[in-house]
Amino acid sequence: MSGVYFLPDSFRTAILAINELPVTDETLWFRLLGRGAVQMQAVRELVALPSENLVRRNVLEIIYRWRISVMAQQELTEDEQELIMNLTEAYQEARAAAVQEGVEQGVQQERRQVVENLLRYRFGSVDEELSKIVDRLLQIPPEEFTPLCLQLSREELLSRF
Repeated sequence: MSGVYFLPDSFRTAILAINELPVTDETLWFRLLGRGAVQMQAVRELVALPSENLVRRNVLEIIYRWRISVMAQQELTEDEQELIMNLTEAYQEARAAAVQEGVEQGVQQERRQVVENLLRYRFGSVDEELSKIVDRLLQIPPEEFTPLCLQLSREELLSRF
């Protein structure tokens, strides 16, 4: 592969010339550690990956933590300032995604609590059998699951879900 230079076997060492690495998914992590145009291209590739991509999620999490620690410093080196500028878009996107994910999880937890409270109100408690149908009830809109929880008997709920 271009950009990889091996020393004699006895040294068990290779040197990476990041700016010479091919533009592939396998080299993305190394190219993110580069500088200038190489790094900016790698950041664009990172941001373009689908949000559910594991590499993207992990790298953005590392960037987020690194940025927090670097921003706490009083004086940044020129390299650190350049890296922060190159990663700003990725950082902002990761932060927005994290906020959105938190909101979605909060909504899901609230809906779960509502269903469990309805079942608890109707049947006195949520035992193991009733807790098994909570996930299925959450798959339908609240305006549909609320009347079902209040009107159907325990047996009807269990058989339906």
